[in-house]
Amino acid sequence: MPQTQPSPKQAPNTRNEARNTLKPPPYYLRGSALNVRFNRFVGWLARHGVSLLGTAEMSVRGRRSGTMQRVPVNQHVHEGTRYLVSARGHSQWVRNMRAAGGGELRVGRKVRTFTATEIPDAEKPAVLRAYLEKWGWEVNQYFQGVTAASSDEELLTAAPDHPVFRITLTG
Repeated sequence: MPQTQPSPKQAPNTRNEARNTLKPPPYYLRGSALNVRFNRFVGWLARHGVSLLGTAEMSVRGRRSGTMQRVPVNQHVHEGTRYLVSARGHSQWVRNMRAAGGGELRVGRKVRTFTATEIPDAEKPAVLRAYLEKWGWEVNQYFQGVTAASSDEELLTAAPDHPVFRITLTG
């Protein structure tokens, strides 16, 4: 008896099957409408020279568009080193930063260029703890119960969901 080929409707969709066997998509929590408005306001303040506890407007080149994308960020200094932490996870600015390797921080007319290096998960707990001590009032909702008082193991478990970049100012 001859073998028949399955019709296109019966053929397995290997692309979708491959997606289903891979790890889940990276963690990302979209901000609420209120968060988006607040971030726009914080970005506007930074563009006009007002930094709230170290906030700045970051510009990073878009990996697809090539245009500079702007987002307000909480600069964090831990043990003398500057970091950018993505509380909401693997956001667009994180993906752009991975592609671009740096960007600009602006507070008013002062613009500083920087290079960025993503740090491995094993190095994140101390930085995340210090970040949550300073910014926890604003970002705890994105850390799914992990706080500055959490154990190192809990911080290490949360680390893959929160990219951290070590930044070096170059200008």
